Amino acid sequence: MKDLYGGHTKCLLVQTKFSGFSFWNYLEVCDMVGAKYPAAPLGLLTVAAILPQHWIFRLIDENVEPLLDEHLEWADIVCTGGMLPQQNSILSFIHRAHDLDCIVVVGGPDPTSQPDLYSEADFLVLGEGEITIPMFLSDLEKGAKNGKYFSEEKANMLKAFIPRYDLIHFRNYIMIGLQFIRGCPFNCEFCDVIELYGRIPRFKSNEQVIKELQSLYDLGYRGHIDMVDDNFIGNKPKAKGLLRELITWTKNHGYPFYFTTEASVNVADDDELLQLMKDADFRYVFLGIETPENDTLKLNKKTQNVNKPIDDAVMKLLSYGMVSNGGYIIGFDSESRQIADNMIESIQTSGICMAMIGLLYALPNTQLTRRLASEGRLFQQASRTVTESDIDQSTSGLNFVTLIPRAEILKNYTRILNVIYEPANYYKRIVFTGLNIRPNYKHKPNLRTWLIYMRSFLRVCKKAGFNAATGLYYWKMFFTVIFRNPKGIEAAVNLAAMFIHFRKQKEYIVSAMDHSIGELEQTGEEAFYAKMMGNSQGAEQSSK
Repeated sequence: MKDLYGGHTKCLLVQTKFSGFSFWNYLEVCDMVGAKYPAAPLGLLTVAAILPQHWIFRLIDENVEPLLDEHLEWADIVCTGGMLPQQNSILSFIHRAHDLDCIVVVGGPDPTSQPDLYSEADFLVLGEGEITIPMFLSDLEKGAKNGKYFSEEKANMLKAFIPRYDLIHFRNYIMIGLQFIRGCPFNCEFCDVIELYGRIPRFKSNEQVIKELQSLYDLGYRGHIDMVDDNFIGNKPKAKGLLRELITWTKNHGYPFYFTTEASVNVADDDELLQLMKDADFRYVFLGIETPENDTLKLNKKTQNVNKPIDDAVMKLLSYGMVSNGGYIIGFDSESRQIADNMIESIQTSGICMAMIGLLYALPNTQLTRRLASEGRLFQQASRTVTESDIDQSTSGLNFVTLIPRAEILKNYTRILNVIYEPANYYKRIVFTGLNIRPNYKHKPNLRTWLIYMRSFLRVCKKAGFNAATGLYYWKMFFTVIFRNPKGIEAAVNLAAMFIHFRKQKEYIVSAMDHSIGELEQTGEEAFYAKMMGNSQGAEQSSK
């Protein structure tokens, strides 16, 4: 048998496919800017950095290029992994790789949360790779042919590796990810981040982050960097310290990058922090809003959002040149019968264009899942995606017996989507954003990138401006913003481009939900729950 540890092992890293109907998979926008997929596979790039560097690596991202048999035949060992929405594609990949006699190593969030689903892999490397990959390599050096490795220990981020960014073609992606923090100090009942990575945030040093930026800079990358942290401001003093050094470095290097990130709504409470983010050229912030109803926030332990007016937070971010994206969830036990109206009003009045609406999902090993299981409400195969239509929490949520009639939740869901992604309403939010944003962008594209931007702009004008459904709204928006706040036109046109994707995604989800509602009305919720619970318990719960 070949020495897989010490020799020149050929290691193939494979990022399996995400659905084209996912909120984040805006392929039409990618095509307009000459890219193939929104984000590079940061997890696998990090895995490649942890594995022995005398190995020979090749990375195939199925979202940008096909995985061929010859790629698998080349490899001595193949590595993959990912999140819940990739479950079906990862399982299919394992079977395909085994058909070609490949040794398969699997890790990542979903395999860590429910390893039994991935038991056919030769090696399961779970938890944080900095801890468990060395355990795997130790056995591999001894000639092991299979194994399962897990540790509760959390990685020391001060010893984190610089991802192998050299394994990808930057032109394939709109953005490149960079991680600063793992873990979150909050305690939201439905969140698996605190279960996977803990509630004590762990940080890379400022020097490490600068080294990663320098690595990207030296490789020739320029443009959009996404700070992929689940909450960039999990420790505000640490975030401010990084931003100060980031501002100095980017200024000295001619502002080669601009940034996006995710943060809790309390980011808007700190003007010093917002000014630092503006000076570093942060342009978009994804806010985990979840619901506009305070009682539901309290009951689900999202206390950091209680009594935080979303309108004020979004307006504050706009005043510092940053667009807010928002994440919303429907299906909580305690939400009111007016939830659809309340959520629509929250989105429309705040002006959040990119509003990600998902059904509540009991993710593996969360507080929510444990509570629902103790109440006898969790589905028998709660975290198993079983059909190709299960793309993410947009279509495969509510994996439990709901207290509110299930059909009512789904009808509220489709109503919200239909209203907020109706062209007149979406473009009204674009105009609001375009008129109120006060950008001071530092990153300036080079000539080649500027020409790509101009080509992309013309493509947006063609697709949105000469479309029967959006043409009138697009040109009215364009001339309103260009004359009243010309600095806001870049953000406004970008949001108009995103609508091309959101409209398609909305139509797919509404169609799937209408089908589910029809089935529920035909069979009855009691029969549906009895089937999903695997016994009569579901019917008993739904009748209480």
